[in-house]
Amino acid sequence: MRIGFIGAGSVTRVMGRHLLNAGHTIAVCNSRGPETLAEFVEELGRGATAETKAQVVESDVVIIAVNWVQAEEALQGVDWSGRILIDAMNAHHEMRPDVTSLEGVTKSRAELARAGSTSSEMVAKWVPGARLVKSISNMPMEWIDNYGADRPRTVLFASGDDAEAKYLVIDMLNDAGFAAINLGSLATGGAMHEVGAPLSGLELHFIRRIRPEAR
Repeated sequence: MRIGFIGAGSVTRVMGRHLLNAGHTIAVCNSRGPETLAEFVEELGRGATAETKAQVVESDVVIIAVNWVQAEEALQGVDWSGRILIDAMNAHHEMRPDVTSLEGVTKSRAELARAGSTSSEMVAKWVPGARLVKSISNMPMEWIDNYGADRPRTVLFASGDDAEAKYLVIDMLNDAGFAAINLGSLATGGAMHEVGAPLSGLELHFIRRIRPEAR
C-alpha cells in the first residue's frame, strides 16, 4: 500500500522505515513544503517521497503525526470523506511534548477532562467523514527504533468506529512486525491508550494467544 504521513518527526521516521521494510511506499508532507524534506526522505530510503499535503492524502492510508497543538490546522483544507486516517498523536498541550513529564501529562489529562471526550473523538470532529483509527501512539518511538529480524513483536493498540478501516490498520501493523490489538471504539479504546491512560507508556511484547481474534 501507499502510506501518507502528515508530519516529519519521530513517528514518521520510525514507522516510515518499518512500513518501507514491509514493502509499502510512503509519502511525507510537512507545513513548509516538499523541498524541505529532501534529506529526510533520502534518509528513509527507497520508496519514500516528499510531496504536498494534497498529494499525501490521496494515499491508501494517511497517518497524522504532528504535535497536538498543530493538529487541527494540519488537518484543515482536506475533504476527509471516506479516507482512512490514523491518529498517531498524543494530546500533549505543550509545543514540545514530553511523555516522561508527570506535570505535562497531568496538564494534558486535565484538558481532556474539561473537553469531556477522548482526544481521537476531538480529532474526529476536525475530519468529518474520515474513517478514523487511533494507533501508533502508546509509546515513545525510540522504544521501537529497532529494525532487526530478531526484534520482539511490540504491542500497538488500535481503536476506531469503522471496523473495516480498523482491521486494515491492524493487518498493516502486523505485517510490519508488530502485534496490533483491537481495543474497540474511539470512545472506549481511546480512553485506554491516549496520553496518561492505563495503556499509555507501556512497552509490551506479544508472546502467544489461544486463538485468533474473531472479526
